[in-house]
Amino acid sequence: MSKPQMLDLFCGAGGATTGYQRAGFEVTGVDLKHGKRYPGEAYIRGDVMERLNVESLRLFDFIHASPPCQSFSITKNLRNAQGNSVKETGGDLMDPVRDALIASGVPFIIENVVQAPLIDPTILCGSSFGLAVRRHRGFEAGNGISLAPAPACDHKGQGRPVGIYGGMRDNIPSGGRTAHTMDEAREAMGIDWMLWGELCESIPPAYTEWIGTQVIDQIS
Repeated sequence: MSKPQMLDLFCGAGGATTGYQRAGFEVTGVDLKHGKRYPGEAYIRGDVMERLNVESLRLFDFIHASPPCQSFSITKNLRNAQGNSVKETGGDLMDPVRDALIASGVPFIIENVVQAPLIDPTILCGSSFGLAVRRHRGFEAGNGISLAPAPACDHKGQGRPVGIYGGMRDNIPSGGRTAHTMDEAREAMGIDWMLWGELCESIPPAYTEWIGTQVIDQIS
């Protein structure tokens, strides 16, 4: 039997893609970056916003989209304090991406940071999946699919989390810290193929494997 076809928009280096692959999807990723370490054979390098037409979207059984989130992220304050710039793009993309996905009629998930204007999102945390990173992210489901209640966070059992943002060995004003080494960062995320900058922009595959298992049952 052929696998259901899925489109991963703003796929980056494939954290979300990998989880969906584990759940049983055949995934095509789209991103403006080169995709050198993207973990799949089907990769389209290009501007996602130029590909949001109904005819193209309807070629797939399911769509995941992760519009850039720098405008909403709480780490924006840390980057500002460190004198680093933040691209104000996320707020400009959320609405047009959602509108295009709704118009397609294809079941979809939109992922972003919890501060983003998602509609009735399911919030996932790394501690719920036995990971050292917390990385709370929201997932909005649309066009006929739904998600089970999120597994509870286990911050107490997790202990001091490992941060994957900013730079390695950063001192965080609140008293936390980021990963000391690449090995620690990769283990914390459950990702063994990415570089630091890619890890900072990714989500753990455990999240989308949990989501994908539910979605694939609903669309089969």
